[in-house]
Amino acid sequence: MTVISLSLGSNIDRYRHINLGLDALERVFGAVACSPVYESEAVGFAGSPFLNLIALVESELSLTEVIRILKGIEDQNGRDRSGPKFSARTLDIDVVTYGDQFGLVDGIQLPRPELFKNAFVLLPLVDLWPDKAVPGESVDYQTLWQQQGDRTQQLNVVPFERRRGS
Repeated sequence: MTVISLSLGSNIDRYRHINLGLDALERVFGAVACSPVYESEAVGFAGSPFLNLIALVESELSLTEVIRILKGIEDQNGRDRSGPKFSARTLDIDVVTYGDQFGLVDGIQLPRPELFKNAFVLLPLVDLWPDKAVPGESVDYQTLWQQQGDRTQQLNVVPFERRRGS
């Protein structure tokens, strides 16, 4: 089984869509481990704040198949792909890491480059895996955060009650 880290984000009906996304992940992958949920400002556009977290799942599916499933979950939650890349969204789910693979895998860069750019991706990984080595790097997540974590991006842990079937 491959452990996959997923970044979830929403800034439209945020609590509902994050819960629905987690429900869908549980139906497909079984147990889901979650970081704390953070609120962050929109990045790349002026918009409502996002809720962000990292979810860990296990699967024997290929990376391509996992991404196909994630796009389906986004679509089921009203994801509008017709607008600009940086825009409001009901639900965004991205593969950040896929096991210990790194580099270009099935046409996808791993780990996802946002890991090295956005605090809302890196800090939740520090919460879950502080001592785990970042795939392809000679540091763990805690050390990466200490070395290059973006402390200019305001992140706040928010209360989040997991509500199944929201």
